[in-house]
Amino acid sequence: MLKAAITGNIAAGKSQVEKILSDKGFLVYDTDKIAHRYLDELETFYDYDVFSQGKIDRKKMAKLVFNNPDLKMKLEEIIHPKVRQEILNIFEQNTNQKIVFVSVPLLFETGFDVLFDKIILVTASETTRLERLMKRNNLTKEEAIIRMKSQVSENEKIGKSDFVIRNDFDLTDLEEQVEKCLTNIFQKAS
Repeated sequence: MLKAAITGNIAAGKSQVEKILSDKGFLVYDTDKIAHRYLDELETFYDYDVFSQGKIDRKKMAKLVFNNPDLKMKLEEIIHPKVRQEILNIFEQNTNQKIVFVSVPLLFETGFDVLFDKIILVTASETTRLERLMKRNNLTKEEAIIRMKSQVSENEKIGKSDFVIRNDFDLTDLEEQVEKCLTNIFQKAS
């Protein structure tokens, strides 16, 4: 089984690539969704105003941790080991598959890149990502920039990736790039 990671900085368009792959019949897992399952178990954050109706409000949590590096590190120390184990479980449960895709936004930041055979990086210009992030998450420009700066730069990630998909254009262009990427993955795998 080929283990392929999909990564990219915030608002680069990883979800669109995941959807294209999923629509083509590939198994695609999203570690953001896995991490969200663990959020309600965060007893460490009971003293902070991040709960709404007994569950962690992700917007409140994001605002808290992106403005406090120590709390962000504490959150990551709790969540990342659990996500890593879930990735290993995904591989173990899908050994009969030819390829499994796992979307890992913080692939390089967590060191999870060592778990994968191939890495697909989804990129977009900083301007595009900023606009998408502000619109998608209803953030101010300053809030969006703080989140964007919390990740390793795209330039660093390009050198560590096997394939780069540029997502600054339309859906047709993105689909063509994903198709080329798949062709390359399967050619190199055989």
